[in-house]
Amino acid sequence: MTSALPRPGHEDDRPAADDRLLVRRPGPRELRPGRTHRRRRTLEISLAVAVPLLLVLLWQLAADRAWLDDRVYPAPSTILADGWDRALAGELWPDVWATLRRVLAGYAVGTVTGYLLGLLMGSLSLVRAALEPLLDALYVVPKLALLPVFLNMFGLGEGPQVALVATTVFFFVWISTMAAVMAIPSGHRDAGQVFGAGPWQMFRHVLLPASLPAVLVGARIAAGVAVLVIVASEQIAATDGLGHLIFDSRALFQNDVMFVGIVCVAVLGVLFSELVRLAGRFLTPWAPRDRGRPRS
Repeated sequence: MTSALPRPGHEDDRPAADDRLLVRRPGPRELRPGRTHRRRRTLEISLAVAVPLLLVLLWQLAADRAWLDDRVYPAPSTILADGWDRALAGELWPDVWATLRRVLAGYAVGTVTGYLLGLLMGSLSLVRAALEPLLDALYVVPKLALLPVFLNMFGLGEGPQVALVATTVFFFVWISTMAAVMAIPSGHRDAGQVFGAGPWQMFRHVLLPASLPAVLVGARIAAGVAVLVIVASEQIAATDGLGHLIFDSRALFQNDVMFVGIVCVAVLGVLFSELVRLAGRFLTPWAPRDRGRPRS
């Protein structure tokens, strides 16, 4: 809230536009920051829950009123009941575990290799000049187009699935790491050299803390894309997993089972992405938070 007051010595005069003194009075956000933040957070959570819940209720209403063909678009209540029955019978968990196992293995390999190469290319210009054109060309190739190559290399089984996820994650982490290291101000490196920091100390106290927040942003994006890629891959070259469950159910016209698989994929992607975000918050307490109480 702002108001205009005349400057001292001009109380009896009509203040001109350039003689006005703007005074900003503290509002509720400044006077009660904790309460304001809680209200804001409550509103955000309410909206995040209300929007998908409203869509589900509309879908249920459309199915009950026969606005949608329930043979093609089963009601959410039918999908929930079928998923619950399959979970209790133990029919759902093998496919969930197969997808999760491939995602975790590929994500670990892709993250480590992408970070190491990104760190190396961000630090050494000659290495960047030698490898960046090749990696840029490979980056634009659709990763699913590489699945036949991996099938020829590893045969049927887990190898092609893990390799495809690792390749996808690698590029996201590599790009974010290289860009983060290159964006570190030269003054940070100069300060480390002035204090006599060796290669390990330079990495530990300069490169790592300065680049890690941006690297974790790329890792979080890669987490969601990894789930997307593995589901697409399982629909083509797998005999189990959520992707295979979705594709096989569609072929058998079991649309309720198909939607159970889709819901499981959505939940798995959200949980995996949130896990990476929480890990990033733990590893980089100095970085600005994308959620939660803002730092003062």
